[in-house]
Amino acid sequence: MARFLIVEDSSVILKVLKHVARQTLEEEPWYAMNMAQAVELYQAHRHQLVAALVDLALPDAPHGELVDYLLQQGLPVVVLTGTSDGDVRDQLLKKGVADYVIKESRFSYQYAVQMLQRLEKNRSVEVLIAEDSSTYRHYVRQLLELHQYRVHEAENGAQALEILQQQPAIRLVITDYHMPQLDGFELVQAIRHRFEKRNIAIIGLSGQEDSAISVKFIKNGANDFLSKPFEQEEFVCRVTNNIEALDSLEQLQWQASRDYLTGLYNRRYFSEEGETLLQRAVREQQPLSLAVLDIDFFKNINDEYGHQAGDMVLQQLAQLLEETLGRFLVARTGGEEFSVLLPGLDNDKALSLLNGLRQNVEERIFDIPDDFVRISISAGVAASVALPQPSLSALFARADEHLYRAKEAGRNLVMGDDEDDE
Repeated sequence: MARFLIVEDSSVILKVLKHVARQTLEEEPWYAMNMAQAVELYQAHRHQLVAALVDLALPDAPHGELVDYLLQQGLPVVVLTGTSDGDVRDQLLKKGVADYVIKESRFSYQYAVQMLQRLEKNRSVEVLIAEDSSTYRHYVRQLLELHQYRVHEAENGAQALEILQQQPAIRLVITDYHMPQLDGFELVQAIRHRFEKRNIAIIGLSGQEDSAISVKFIKNGANDFLSKPFEQEEFVCRVTNNIEALDSLEQLQWQASRDYLTGLYNRRYFSEEGETLLQRAVREQQPLSLAVLDIDFFKNINDEYGHQAGDMVLQQLAQLLEETLGRFLVARTGGEEFSVLLPGLDNDKALSLLNGLRQNVEERIFDIPDDFVRISISAGVAASVALPQPSLSALFARADEHLYRAKEAGRNLVMGDDEDDE
């Protein structure tokens, strides 16, 4: 279902916008060339619409009447216009348009369409404002909400830290310099110390005319700085750039932690995160088990049906692992080898769970090009309590021993620390 409305009366520009939209957006927007068509589309699809990109001057709405109409309906609007008149720009920003884009080049159209996409993404982005002035805090909140961000407010740095602790989804903090209890510099330092594993962007603000403040903010760990008062468009651009930088960073982190074929975690991430989970379980005296499993006679599938078929089997098994064991840490740790770390499960419970998975795999049909195959898996399970000095490498070694025993005993088996097959 389309989520955006694009309105442009020039057939040439509309053609460009359609091309950019196909390259940028996941779904085709609704298009209109005048206000009448746009209003009809809005009324028919108002519950699906997220935002609109609207030409300011239309044949039946030459003075921005469609912009006014859509704003009155509460729909975020990005204005596209051929005029660079500063007064018109100021009037539109005061009315509450999300952005104002001048028709200057192909980049302008790309920016405008990307802004539609950004407005949709922003609805799930949480931002914290730390500002002791209620007036300025309210102003910043309004600007953020125009762009669909979910906003939290703090009156000082100490309160901001409490909110960050309670709201782990916050991705951006905007903090003033002068605040009681904990000033902006101290807040930035505390965030970087307490939440070092969280991807949080920070923008510092200050109305003080001192160039050293911006430098100090950055050196203390802020990503950006703005002097008050600031231009609305500059503020929006800085916020957008920081959020998109976070998106890029998280995408790189995702790629670095994932197996390229199955989308499961890779061995490197599994080892790092697994060691952390193991040490926590030891510290809290909680059970934890590790299962290592692989596909029986997997080489035969590659030899008989080809590597594409083998890849498809791996992907389908990975999907099954994610569906059934996704609440645990699951990874592809070798060619046809998968590993699952099971915090909270002792040896018996882990063996029972893996044996259920084994039976599920045995009963399932795996699709390959022009055919299907059935497979079985074998698994070895090791529990941390069975080791005098638990470590992930020691758990892997013990689980591998049990996996080898399962293979030697005929495959399609799960074996663990009880020395009996399940």
